Amino acid sequence: MTWERFWSLIEVLGGEAGMETCERFEEACARLTDVLAHEPAGQIIGFGERLAEALYRLDQEVFGTLPVLGMARSDGSPFPQSDDGFLYSRGAVVAAGRQTYESVFGHPERFARFTAHQCESLLYVHEEAFEQVTGTEWDRLTRYSYESCSNTDDWPELRD
Repeated sequence: MTWERFWSLIEVLGGEAGMETCERFEEACARLTDVLAHEPAGQIIGFGERLAEALYRLDQEVFGTLPVLGMARSDGSPFPQSDDGFLYSRGAVVAAGRQTYESVFGHPERFARFTAHQCESLLYVHEEAFEQVTGTEWDRLTRYSYESCSNTDDWPELRD
């Protein structure tokens, strides 16, 4: 799948307007799943690969160490993102669309507003579409791991 096609499919989510509530975002993900389910299995796999790569590229210490927007510990200190929270924040950046995605690189302050978003549902749209099309569960590993801290090149403290 080309990057152009990937980003055109992401547009089905409606950008940031689709993230006003968790319910609206889940509905948007269901629409994207339906659209993907009309694609051949190879294209669905390609979408999963592109999504994993986009999330991997955002897996950077400069973004992952930002505190959660609007939250503080009881002592008033910044509330850190958890590994899962950081993954879902990266999903929110991708869901916001190509322009937003590209704009955060080199500008962590642009990423910061997504730290309070929980866009976990995006991680499963291709898996659900794949199951609908093939009748089998997604059992593939993508080329890039999107788990937090897997991009060791962009987490200097994690390098060997």
